[in-house]
Amino acid sequence: MTFLNYLIEFGPVQTTPVELIAVFFGLICVWSMKKESILAFPFGIINVLIYAYICFSAKLYAYAGINLFYFVMSGYGWYNWVRKGEGDEKIGITECSKKERIGNSIAILVFFVVLWIVLKKFTDSIVPAWDAATTAIYIVGMWLLARKKIENWILWIIGDFVSIFLFAYEKLYFSSFQFLVFTIIAVLGYREWKTKLMKNEK
Repeated sequence: MTFLNYLIEFGPVQTTPVELIAVFFGLICVWSMKKESILAFPFGIINVLIYAYICFSAKLYAYAGINLFYFVMSGYGWYNWVRKGEGDEKIGITECSKKERIGNSIAILVFFVVLWIVLKKFTDSIVPAWDAATTAIYIVGMWLLARKKIENWILWIIGDFVSIFLFAYEKLYFSSFQFLVFTIIAVLGYREWKTKLMKNEK
């Protein structure tokens, strides 16, 4: 048995060192996002690379793919958060326009349909609809996060809540617990960003 699949038992619950490491970096990443800290991206990159491996092993193929997408978007978000625009100012928290919200909703629907068809026809995923739905939500959520749009938190709340049950179903209990914590932090993150947005608008 290798380090990658070595089992650690906590009462009736089993996990692996790899899953524990991924959970650790995931929690730090989301907390950093809540605080609008640039550290969210390097911690997030470590988390998503580990989870790409975990999800592929658990046959959550869309989740594995989305983590590779997160890797790319984390690089873009890192760049976008630190770059300075006109007036030598960094990007600030903003809201999506009505047109952007409609576009985001359509994007989620399109991603869901495409991913569901791919998972259903070309993989042995046992939960293709749920895997596709959460992945579609996360794709758009990550794009909004990279652009500091406050609506990213709403999508994280929805996706993380569903993921609690999805990962528990796959017996990845520590990851399931991670998504429970993610959901709580996402709610707090939305409230904190909303407060900052209202202050900036005054």
